[in-house]
Amino acid sequence: MMYWIIFALFTTAETFTDIFLCWFPFYYELKIAFVAWLLSPYTKGSSLLYRKFVHPTLSSKEKEIDDCLVQAKDRSYDALVHFGKRGLNVAATAAVMAASKGQGALSERLRSFSMQDLTTIRGDSTPAPAGSPPPGAGRAGGKHGQPKMSRSASESAGSSGTA
Repeated sequence: MMYWIIFALFTTAETFTDIFLCWFPFYYELKIAFVAWLLSPYTKGSSLLYRKFVHPTLSSKEKEIDDCLVQAKDRSYDALVHFGKRGLNVAATAAVMAASKGQGALSERLRSFSMQDLTTIRGDSTPAPAGSPPPGAGRAGGKHGQPKMSRSASESAGSSGTA
């Protein structure tokens, strides 16, 4: 763990110093040697740097670090609640607006799909033309409250009455 802490600090410092030191002769070779020194179990470079510099600094600032963590936790919870409420309000408003604007078109489209499905269930092999409404659409029950008949029943009734 000491190696990774030191390596993270080295990588952070290297991000800023690379711009200015990359022209230095043997810069990249020195970086490789430094990382090898940190990683080597014989030299224990990362352990030496951690115990000499990082651990004493962290120990002396422990109380301040803990206070910052508690404040960050509280602020993050408050921010989560605040943005969660705003997100729910936006979603609710969008849903209400979509429902109020698109209710007629949506219900008509769903109705036409359901009538089309009913014609295929009844066994009609010839689908209705694209622009015409499905059979039986628009009639609530025929004339004078008589129940409406299916397409095949009305055709057979019409052909028997003309003969």
